[in-house]
Amino acid sequence: MREFARLYDAIDSTTSTNAKVAAMAAYFASAPKGDAAWAVFFLTGRRLKRLLQYSLIHHWTMAATGIESWLVEECYAVVGDGAETAALLLDQLPAAAPNDSLSLTTWVEDRILRLREMDPVAQQAHVTSWWRELDRLERFILLKLLTGEFRVGVSQTLVVRALAHASGLEIPIVAARLMGDWTPHAEWFARVLSPDHTDDDRSRPYPFCLAAPLDGDVSALGDPADWQIEWKWDGIRAQLIRRGDAVHLWSRGEELITHRFPEITAAATRLPEGTVLDGEVLAFRDERPMPFSALQQRIGRRKQVAQMSRAVPVVFMAYDILEADGADIRARPLQERRALLDAVLGAHGGGVLRPSPMLQEASWGVLAHMRMQSRARGVEGLMLKRLTSSYGVGRKRGEWWKWKIDPYSIDAVLIYAQPGSGKRASLLTDYTFGVWHAGTLIPFAKAYSGLSNEEIGELDKWIRRHTTERFGPVRHVAPVQVFELGFEGIAESSRHKSGIAVRFPRMLRWRKDKRPDEADTLETVRALLRS
Repeated sequence: MREFARLYDAIDSTTSTNAKVAAMAAYFASAPKGDAAWAVFFLTGRRLKRLLQYSLIHHWTMAATGIESWLVEECYAVVGDGAETAALLLDQLPAAAPNDSLSLTTWVEDRILRLREMDPVAQQAHVTSWWRELDRLERFILLKLLTGEFRVGVSQTLVVRALAHASGLEIPIVAARLMGDWTPHAEWFARVLSPDHTDDDRSRPYPFCLAAPLDGDVSALGDPADWQIEWKWDGIRAQLIRRGDAVHLWSRGEELITHRFPEITAAATRLPEGTVLDGEVLAFRDERPMPFSALQQRIGRRKQVAQMSRAVPVVFMAYDILEADGADIRARPLQERRALLDAVLGAHGGGVLRPSPMLQEASWGVLAHMRMQSRARGVEGLMLKRLTSSYGVGRKRGEWWKWKIDPYSIDAVLIYAQPGSGKRASLLTDYTFGVWHAGTLIPFAKAYSGLSNEEIGELDKWIRRHTTERFGPVRHVAPVQVFELGFEGIAESSRHKSGIAVRFPRMLRWRKDKRPDEADTLETVRALLRS
């Protein structure tokens, strides 16, 4: 545990990507394989099923320190993180020399996971005794693991880079070995770093190749004939795998979603053995995509799947083939892969399995005009993929671009604010915005991103001076400040007071040039919905 805590501290104390990778690589090269396996588990965002509610930690902290509940809550309001608050307050415990000589593997497997077998009284006895063995940083890590809230500033891509650096393997090999379901243990970690291990997990997907946003002049890309151009679909990015007489459907978030879309699974049984397709799961009716809100009805549904299949039919819109006849073909040019995809789906697809149509226009001007029709077609814009490109790992600029349409936008008035979390716990950074309806501001959307650090500081000071009411951590502010909000989608919603829900809202501009009475109305927003 001690070395893992030191690794966390090294990662958390720098903004340098190279320094983070170097710290992880050094840890992976020196740590026992079992500890390294668990470190990969936690650093890649996987987590133990929540063992303890933070409310239990709250009460145990009060019992151990004698600090009253209101003071713990005030401390939390400043710190913004329950585990860190508890770790700081536990400095009140009588000083004892930390004595943590146990490995991360022992902590997880022989201590933390065994809490599941205990009642709350036994859990409290064990956890509070552990606190006295650890220093503040180690307590903080322990509390994060216990509550299932461990996170640190690295992505899976950086972990892959560190493992590749520690092992001397190529990044695509390591990335593939971390995909899908796996259990952390010493033998698994040895296989990840093995130079000659052959992966026998037949269900495992490949790492996804991602597109970068196109933020310049599209004509700078040269001749459109050098690019595969298709619609940017608004669904669930997924890989469809047909191996070993079984079908597996993996989302980009590495979630196995096969059972949620049985019609795709049934159609995929017609594919040749050893086929892996990349594409999009779309809600689809009358030969056009349905809104993403329709697909959401099926994403979380585990029961009545057949009934939902009739209400919200889906297709798998394939746009790449990664494996054919059991051979990895990602290194072949896109132009060849696309021809093979068309041949495979021409012989074995149809209906639920279909290739994404390609747009073969001679000029960027015509394509720009088609892009402007995206919303009417139920898509998000265009995808531009260089015909000579291989299927890489992650986002590599220059080969694949997403040329999205501009977001919906409205002007709304700031009406509520509350503190953020973590490093923003002392700043008011979570905002609620309203639009006008019958002379009243109706809450419309929450947004957290889009402002610079300077604007956040300026707005925080303004909110504190212009708070009219407080409801716990939430402040009602004078309805003065106008912001332009952007969002990707809009749909009816009975759960929202405005009757409307939006996707990915963010602040585009602080409209200091506008008065609050110039902000948009609910009717304006509904006009966007009707359009």
